[in-house]
Amino acid sequence: MHIVVLSGPEMAAEFKQKFSEEKEGITYTFLHSHNLLDQQLNPTDVVFDFLLHEQPERLSMYAPEQVVFCNAATVQLAALVHQSELEQPCTLIGFNGLPTLFNRPVLEVSLLNKKDETKLKEVCEVLGTDYLLVDDRVGMVTPRMICMIINEAFYTLQEETAGVEDIDLGMKLGTNYPKGPFEWASQIGIRNIYRVLEAVYEDTKEERYKICPLLKTKYLRGEALFVQV
Repeated sequence: MHIVVLSGPEMAAEFKQKFSEEKEGITYTFLHSHNLLDQQLNPTDVVFDFLLHEQPERLSMYAPEQVVFCNAATVQLAALVHQSELEQPCTLIGFNGLPTLFNRPVLEVSLLNKKDETKLKEVCEVLGTDYLLVDDRVGMVTPRMICMIINEAFYTLQEETAGVEDIDLGMKLGTNYPKGPFEWASQIGIRNIYRVLEAVYEDTKEERYKICPLLKTKYLRGEALFVQV
């Protein structure tokens, strides 16, 4: 099996941490550009595209028989295909491609078509990873949940109810989570947090996903977060 990974340097490094390049029977090509060349891609290649949600028009570059894993933390696969107006899209599988949330023992995935689970299972068996199949919804499950927790933590900080360290410690002690919300935010990145919340709120209009003004200000100013992890 040959796997083409289209991503930035950060997620390419995380991909290599999760999937060993030395695994027998698998070869890899890592690309850091949106522009896929014909000679770089064969219809039999399996693609992990961390960037497709940013340029959905590129969906037409993939052959109908191509298996394409798309970073679906901020997009619904059905909406992506609808936007592309393709009558026969590739075999499209969503995955949680957020920093630090990709390299976990279980790969969080969604399907455009349920019939494609056989192909999903086949690829995951070759890669040696378990997977968790979730509904095709904006935010999937883990990104939606963690970003909501982070957003609520920003509201608490904005109201000066507690400080960053107290909020992180309280979350870890009270819920037994491995990280506090601001530790998570530092690792995932404020830009990614903002985009997940923005997409989920646009999709659901639920108040719990409405972006905290303090979080929005941090995002717009490009400011660093409060903790070094």
